[in-house]
Amino acid sequence: MEHGSIEREIHVDASPEVVYEVVSSPGHIAEWWSDDADLEAAPGAVGELVWGDRAEVVPITVVEAVPPRLFSFRWCHPEGEAADAANSLLVSFELTPSGAGTRIRLVETGFREVGWAAAKAAERHREHSIGWDTFVPRLGEYLARLVSAP
Repeated sequence: MEHGSIEREIHVDASPEVVYEVVSSPGHIAEWWSDDADLEAAPGAVGELVWGDRAEVVPITVVEAVPPRLFSFRWCHPEGEAADAANSLLVSFELTPSGAGTRIRLVETGFREVGWAAAKAAERHREHSIGWDTFVPRLGEYLARLVSAP
């Protein structure tokens, strides 16, 4: 089985500008993905995603921030090391205008490149696939609530 990347795509009835804000700002991220987030949407910025009462804190490094079309970051790198292509996974949110809304394409890569043993790469790929199967629909639901709010 191929464990090179994970791709998910959805269409939302929200503008790319709104979607970009939702995938790149801490207040919105905490509504559909992590319990808390601390990050700046600027290339090279280091931040964190938090689940539970700081039970799990995951550092992230912003790679690209191109409003309103692309937001990407690296994560899952060894503690104490700077994230790079050889030690972390890359998550990209590609936003494309589509009709009155936006096509969101999420791509996560790097499972082979980080040097994990085959079994660990397969397990991480499976865990992340299940995670995105949960969180990408939540992103769509949150955007629907956000744009329909008075």
